[in-house]
Amino acid sequence: MKVYNLCCELDHRFEGWFSSEDDFLTQSSQHLIECPLCGNHAIKRFPSSPRLNISGATAPLHDDSNRAQDRLMEFTRQVIANTEDVGNQFAEEARRIHYKEVSERGIRGVATPAERAELVDEGIDVISLPLPDHLKQVLQ
Repeated sequence: MKVYNLCCELDHRFEGWFSSEDDFLTQSSQHLIECPLCGNHAIKRFPSSPRLNISGATAPLHDDSNRAQDRLMEFTRQVIANTEDVGNQFAEEARRIHYKEVSERGIRGVATPAERAELVDEGIDVISLPLPDHLKQVLQ
């Protein structure tokens, strides 16, 4: 098993596990490797050194950019797992919840900048969390 440090062209870093170097090269040439954060297929491999499990060895340090990406991904997973996707009806559904026309629940969806501004003016809290299409599907 080969574990490689990978990075997309937007500098999102992640690990990829491959059965062999040939497996990595094949998947890479066919653009089958995708960034888990943005879905980008322009992936490059970073040099890496093997980790040896010997007495007294410690786990490799996580750099701050990887830690931030991990936290963002976990936050995104939590939002998706605990909200209902109402699509383009977000502004309408947020109003219905705010004015107690329907039961309160967490929702996510799409709203234009003007719709978001109108919601804020009405005292309805909203937050923008841009998600690539592939993250809107079920996460593994």
